[in-house]
This record gives sequence, C-alpha cells and structure tokens, in this order.
Amino acid sequence: MKIALPDETGRKVDYLLTGTPLPPMPLPSDPVRIVYSAAHVVADPFAATDPSGQAAIDWEKTLEFRRYLAGLGLGIAEAMDTAQRGMGLNWSRSLELIRRTKAELPDALVGNGCGTDQLDPRDVTSVDQVIQAYLEQADAIQAAGGRLILMASRALVQVAKTPEDYKKVYRRVLESCDEPVILHWLGDMFDPALKGYWGTEDFDGALETVLSIIEDNRSRIDGIKISLLDKDKEIILRRRLPEGVRMYTGDDFNYPELIQGDAQGFSHALLGIFDPLAVAAAQAVRKLGEGDTAAFRSILDPTVPLARVIFRSPTQYYKTGVVFLAWLNGFQNHFIMLNGAQALRPLPYFTEIFRLADGCGLLREPDLAVQRMNTLLALYGA
Repeated sequence: MKIALPDETGRKVDYLLTGTPLPPMPLPSDPVRIVYSAAHVVADPFAATDPSGQAAIDWEKTLEFRRYLAGLGLGIAEAMDTAQRGMGLNWSRSLELIRRTKAELPDALVGNGCGTDQLDPRDVTSVDQVIQAYLEQADAIQAAGGRLILMASRALVQVAKTPEDYKKVYRRVLESCDEPVILHWLGDMFDPALKGYWGTEDFDGALETVLSIIEDNRSRIDGIKISLLDKDKEIILRRRLPEGVRMYTGDDFNYPELIQGDAQGFSHALLGIFDPLAVAAAQAVRKLGEGDTAAFRSILDPTVPLARVIFRSPTQYYKTGVVFLAWLNGFQNHFIMLNGAQALRPLPYFTEIFRLADGCGLLREPDLAVQRMNTLLALYGA
C-alpha cells in the first residue's frame, strides 16, 4: 500500500507503507510497572460553540477511548494537560470529565488532575487563595470518588515569593487528601507559565524544595511525576526519593530507558505519549514483566523518534499530534480539537508522524489511515 506525501517543497513523493499493526496485548492485573496514559478528549465538531469558548466535548467518543485504554490494562491520568487542561479544557468541564470517567469505569486505575485553574493568575494576590482553589478542586474530585494528581499551579508561580510558600501550599493541600497523591513537576517546555516553579529556575534548588515537601508529607504521597524531558534530572530525583515513594516518568523522550531502569531503581510511567502509543506500551511492559527486556526495548525503542516529533518544540502543542493519530486510527471521526488546536502544527509535522507511526506498527488500520491522510492533504491543497 502506498500514498503520495508532499516533501518540504510540496512535491509529491510516493511512500510505501511497511509497518505491521501491533496486536493488542493487555497488561496483567499485577504489571511489573504501573502505567498511566494521560488521555486526550474528543471535541464535538457539530457544536455551535466557538473554539475559543466553552469546551464542546463528544462524551461518547471520549469515554470510548478511555474504555480502550482500560481494556489494555493501562491506568488513566484524567483531565491533565494531554486533555488540553488549561488550553481549552477549563475546571468545570474537567470535573464533568472526571465524574463521567468514574461512572463509566468505576474500578479502573484513574488519577485525576487537581489544580487551581478556576483562578485567573492575574487576579491572585496571595498563596492563601491558591490553597483554597486547590482545596476546592480536591474536595470535588474526592467527593466523586477520585484519586488526585496534584498539578502544578500557574497561579502559585505568580504569588509565591520563596520555596517556603510552596511548602506551605503543598503541606496544607496534602493534609486534606483522603489517599496518597501523585505530585506533578511540569517543566516550562510544557507550559511556559510555569517557569520558575518551586521558587527558582535552578534545578538543584528546585530539587531540594521538592524533596523537602515529599519528606515532610511522606505518608500522603504515592509518588511524583517529573516532566522535564531530561533523563539525568529524573534519575537524580529518583535516586533520592524516600523509600516507598514512586517515580513516575513524564519524559516523553527517554521513557524506554527510564521504565526499564538500572541497578539502582526504575520509573513507573505517567505519559502523554502513551495515549497514541497505548498498544505498544501495554505490550512492551507485559514483556518486561515476563523478563524479556530485549522484547521490551524492541517494541518501545522504535517509537522514540515518533515521540520526539510529536513533542518537538513548542512542546505544549504536542496534543495536536496525539489527536491526529487518534483520528488516523479511527478513535474519532474528525480531526477537530478544543480551542482549534488542530491548526497549531504545520503539514510536514503530520506527514512525518504518519511515516513514523507506520514504521512502528501504530497505524492499526492502514487503509483507514491512508484514506484520512489523503483527506488532510486535500484540505491543505496537496
């Protein structure tokens, strides 16, 4: 099977598909690694709402995708940045999403994003306002029976003056949590508004603040997800975590090595890239649990070039690539996103994703993928 794809000059070049679709191979009930996929949402393209307005969501398709993830044995990181949280998905819609997922999959492993995005950071004047916003979301999520992933706060960056302010906020919020939570250290490459989080732009200083928060609230913390796209920084933190506190890799560039681990430890996973890579992630971690490290790496290593394209700078637009692959693979019937985000990447980005996904066996229905890629090319006049 082949398709004519334009090169950087617009000239059509035949591309022959060579990939064999990976078969679904669900994780066992006790996997060797805990694996969360941060999940995207499916927009409703027929709603009259402007893209920049209140999020219009196709709930049926959104929940269908979550059933797919759960069917593979993956956990779901709900209402996180992969779902365009704070970039099209506001707090009220996030809570609705959290409640719907809980009702649809009551027994699934789900962590839910808890933040402060009901606040406009420009209007916040004190850390106490940030605390109250966190508590409001935590109470609502826990009332729905959900567990928490404590997201980084744009508002907190605006008002925190010292690392002590961060310690105060996290201590107060963690005191209110019913079950141990996952902390989230999200780098400014994912959200420029988080530059200087933890009270400094210096990694070593931020590291000490984070470790202090974890040590002071140890019984209330399940683990921490770090998303800095720097494997060495993740390993430094991982090796200094207190016993019983898990590291969840958020490194969408170096996940095979970090999940495999080394003689001193390993990372679990909480990754946006495991939305489009779900079938590969489940199969690979299953092989790792069977002791077949070579098979684990042979499945995941070829996906890294694809991940690096999807998450290329400006990294915050990676959701466009995630949803593009969901459309190619038939998980939704259109390529429309909240906030019009389908327009935030150029055509060569999509053609490269198509080629790389094929090579990894991640086009689950190649005929459909070719048909839809041709539709996109026609839209661009190619």
